[in-house]
Amino acid sequence: MTTIWRNTLTLAGAATLSLGIAYAQSPDLSDPPEIEGDVVGDHGSHTLRMGIGLAESSPQYLSVQYFADILDQRTEGRISVDIFPNSQLGDDVQMMEMLQTGSLDMTYPSSSPATTYVEELAVFDLPFLLPNRDAAVAVMQSDTAQEMLDAFDGSGIKALAFSENGYRQLSNSVRAVETPEDVGGMDVGGLTIRTMENPVHLSIWETLGANPTPMAFGELFSAMEQGVVDGQENPWSTILTSNFHEVQDYGSETRHVYTPFILMISERTWDRLAPEYQELVQEAARQSAQYEIQLATEYDDWSREQLEEKGMQITRLDDEQIAAFQEAVQPVYDEWAPKIGEDLIAEIQGIVESNQ
Repeated sequence: MTTIWRNTLTLAGAATLSLGIAYAQSPDLSDPPEIEGDVVGDHGSHTLRMGIGLAESSPQYLSVQYFADILDQRTEGRISVDIFPNSQLGDDVQMMEMLQTGSLDMTYPSSSPATTYVEELAVFDLPFLLPNRDAAVAVMQSDTAQEMLDAFDGSGIKALAFSENGYRQLSNSVRAVETPEDVGGMDVGGLTIRTMENPVHLSIWETLGANPTPMAFGELFSAMEQGVVDGQENPWSTILTSNFHEVQDYGSETRHVYTPFILMISERTWDRLAPEYQELVQEAARQSAQYEIQLATEYDDWSREQLEEKGMQITRLDDEQIAAFQEAVQPVYDEWAPKIGEDLIAEIQGIVESNQ
């Protein structure tokens, strides 16, 4: 594995580097693809400030470094990117708002909080819609997905590309979860689960009998440590790089929602770039998104194994157990399909079926 830490980290970013170094012994991740393409013309110099939510060891961060390297190499340093990880500049919602005002140039949120801007993105929040990664990638690269990205135009945000946050898995500090009844059945108190501020996610956990509690990601570790919430749901890689195993004893491979990331740039920043720079930024975004998906795939299983080695008891649900969760959350479809759009859901399901 090639070390690709950039030297352009600001002091603020470098101050948090120790969080990522703990996982420098990461899996043998693929090196970034070779940067190809000619150097573009000189249209002035720009420094782009990008805030992201995850740690320096995450696939998201590593792919953003690759994005920065493409811009650096193909502009001979005229476009540079300063990366602020670990929610230093705010949570996803706050950083998207900063893009609208032009006080931040780029960010990389999950699709779920972005439904405020494009309601159709809520389709990705429906439980068990995307059964495997191949189907998920096919959907993210479809014309249907591009229409969702284009729908940001005029909002103050330009959406450049989808990539992978991943399959959300449940962790908690109370008990092993193997069935829907373990989440909040008659014989147990409902688990208090941190969720994003997203109505479909809230509906999922309410339907399962939990007590969903929206909370900014940057506040989550301390909330679990202090017992404010019992658990949370995120991909294994996020659980590992955020050190949640230190405060969570149990994990369940529920794969209940596949969540994309969306790489975004402020429309104000975009409009200041020359057309050739815009074309390069768009190309670099797509290339780095592809790399992020590859890294996330490699990181996922390894992260689960690392969590088990560090003491988390992980329950791998079989097809019958997954089917029980699917049946339990059917009311979520009944409630949200008319609101999200039954035609859109049918389009997504058609793409999934063609990639089975």
